[in-house]
Amino acid sequence: MKTLSFGPGPLTRFVRSSAPAPRPVALWLAPVLASVMALVMALLLAGCSPSSPPPSRAAATVTVALPPIRTFPTRPAAPPLRANADIARDFLDLHFRMEGGSTLPVLTRFETPVTVALTGAVTPTLRPDLESLLARLRGEAGIDIRLAATGTPGAITIEAVSRDRIQRVLPQAACFVVPNVSSLEEYRHNRNAAQTDWKALRSRDRLAIFVPNDVSPQELRDCLHEELAQALGPLNDLYRLPDSVFNDDNVHAVLTGFDMLILRATYDPALRTGLSRAEVAARLPALLARLNPGGEGRTPAPLPETPRAWIKAVETALGPTANDSERLRAAHAAARIARDEGWKDHRRAFGHFLLGRAQQAGNPALAQAHFRTALSYLGAGRDLAGHRALIQSRLAAAALTAGDLDRAEALLARAIPAAETGQNAALLSTLLMLKSHLADLRGLSREAAVLRSDSIGWALYGMGTEATVDSQLREVAAGSGGLMR
Repeated sequence: MKTLSFGPGPLTRFVRSSAPAPRPVALWLAPVLASVMALVMALLLAGCSPSSPPPSRAAATVTVALPPIRTFPTRPAAPPLRANADIARDFLDLHFRMEGGSTLPVLTRFETPVTVALTGAVTPTLRPDLESLLARLRGEAGIDIRLAATGTPGAITIEAVSRDRIQRVLPQAACFVVPNVSSLEEYRHNRNAAQTDWKALRSRDRLAIFVPNDVSPQELRDCLHEELAQALGPLNDLYRLPDSVFNDDNVHAVLTGFDMLILRATYDPALRTGLSRAEVAARLPALLARLNPGGEGRTPAPLPETPRAWIKAVETALGPTANDSERLRAAHAAARIARDEGWKDHRRAFGHFLLGRAQQAGNPALAQAHFRTALSYLGAGRDLAGHRALIQSRLAAAALTAGDLDRAEALLARAIPAAETGQNAALLSTLLMLKSHLADLRGLSREAAVLRSDSIGWALYGMGTEATVDSQLREVAAGSGGLMR
């Protein structure tokens, strides 16, 4: 899933998967979880004693006591590590360009304090996650933004509805934001009108965000972060960004230090609605020097533009309509374009990730080679720790399957802190479950039980209750929650 824009209309967070009615999980993460959990299940089944019954539908009768749901504390993000000259270029491209290639003539933002109204069928985690995000926006981005009183209209309305209602309006959308409406019904009546066309927008006064209330808490939170950030600021996404939610690879689940700097700059008194790109460009150097003095001493390292052919290949490799052969060809195309462009950044890694994903079922050894190559292009910097963790989870699962416990332990030791910092509960749950299996293999049954409980607590947030209960039932059915005794 990711925010895309194809011209007039809403900015939407799209589901991309080959499965019907897919869960809107991040592009890198969805296939990671699927393959890692498949390997976990293979390990689990291999560990059953001869007398242990295989998992079956009968397992559904088992009563499972689940641990409390785990959530992340509200905490500020680390500041960006890039040069202000590069950040200025990103700011301009994020605000004045759209993904489809069109340009925007002026900067727009809210010019008065922003109130946020919460409507619809609100889930238990939605309000706390929204309040946490608003606190971050006030503290890190300096935006005067608060929840509106119950029943009071807001400048931004967040309406929680079923995923089915969202997809009846936009079939592949997980969530989306639209200008100049306050409800999904109002958007249905005005979806073809100029008022909902972002390219026609000249001021921001009233917007609506539509989020699903029947997905996991993490999926809902991810929608909140990206859609609210775009309701307030940039409308574009750029694959070249290594450290931002404004990126179609969607590795970062919550707003980063870069994102908060972009939003703080957007609402700085030096800027205002109606300024042209040239006028904003003239003011950015002094503005960024004041807001981000650490970026002044850094050497610019601008990454090249992302060609449309590469984007198309990635979308085909991850899209819901291609078959396996088409996905593999598209993955090869993405990797070839990245090579021919001479890239050495995370986009080069992404091509190899796609190849590994496409070949994992048919040629797991070759897939692992592609994952290792992808990891080699991700370096050791803080900005790409989340990217590395997603690859490391695959490599760790494979190492456990092969019985290489030391390698699995080393990979997990690097990946788990990154998942925690990035507040990726779904990935963290998977990593902790792998670590619990590692502890079982080493005879550390008490440590394994604690890790398993932690994993399920994070899974309740990251994957949702249904997926978590199903996973735990399988564990119980496989042999008292243990593995490879």
